[in-house]
Amino acid sequence: MSDLAHKADGPIPAQAGIGLRFPHHEELVRTAPVTAFLEVHAENYFGGGAARQTLRTLRGEYPISIHGVGLSLGSAGELDGGHLARLAALVRDIEPALVSEHLAWSVFGGHYLADLLPLPMTEEVVCRHVQQAQEQLGRRLLLENPSTYVQFAHSSIPEWEFIAAVAQRTGCGLLCDVNNIFVSASNHGWQARDYLAALPVQAIGEFHLAGHARRRLADGREVRIDNHGSRVSAEVWTLFAEALQRFGPRPTLIEWDTDLPALSVLLEEAQRADAAIAALPGIGAHAHAA
Repeated sequence: MSDLAHKADGPIPAQAGIGLRFPHHEELVRTAPVTAFLEVHAENYFGGGAARQTLRTLRGEYPISIHGVGLSLGSAGELDGGHLARLAALVRDIEPALVSEHLAWSVFGGHYLADLLPLPMTEEVVCRHVQQAQEQLGRRLLLENPSTYVQFAHSSIPEWEFIAAVAQRTGCGLLCDVNNIFVSASNHGWQARDYLAALPVQAIGEFHLAGHARRRLADGREVRIDNHGSRVSAEVWTLFAEALQRFGPRPTLIEWDTDLPALSVLLEEAQRADAAIAALPGIGAHAHAA
């Protein structure tokens, strides 16, 4: 058992954790490496069986963050009540320290789409859905900023102002995905610093860090693809340092979903994030979230 076991029932420390993925289940249970927390994709654990039991086992070892990818908060229609009920049941079972969801839409006409799609920046629908989710979950939800490749022409305000407004109106928190900010800023010509500057400090509950890919289009333009399939880039590490200066330390996830590496690689990336947090003036290695 790791030396973090006694912290499993407390708040997630403002240190780095890793995503829990199926190929690493057995090794994590067997070796219990030191990491601040584990984050899981909610939909992978909606069923019972071995996966849910492994998550319960690891819940005794580490604080858990549950991250949803299918609630489709940006859908024009109503939320899928069954999906929300399954998410609420998982939250009651695991009692995670944090629960988060993407700002995106992924359901149309009752059919789930295999992507997280951008949405027009209009507040009413998203705020209603966020409030509904928080009421059923019985807790504050963290809303994650998306990575985008196209924009709706009729969006009335910039994405960062929209996200800040949703947080203010609903009381939700924000999951600041630093890689997503860098990817979207690169694709649209935004200033990533302007994005960070617009987010309310008190709303930030978690950071995400991930790798991305670069693709050259036929017309010569370059696009950044948020594929979570490599180490965090130098540019994103630089932006993370700026985020830490603005917001202070928060629980920080190393997110890796494609071309999954050895567990040791994830832990190395988490150690680098911990080093960046510990380098903040007045912050030691044992900083904890408020």
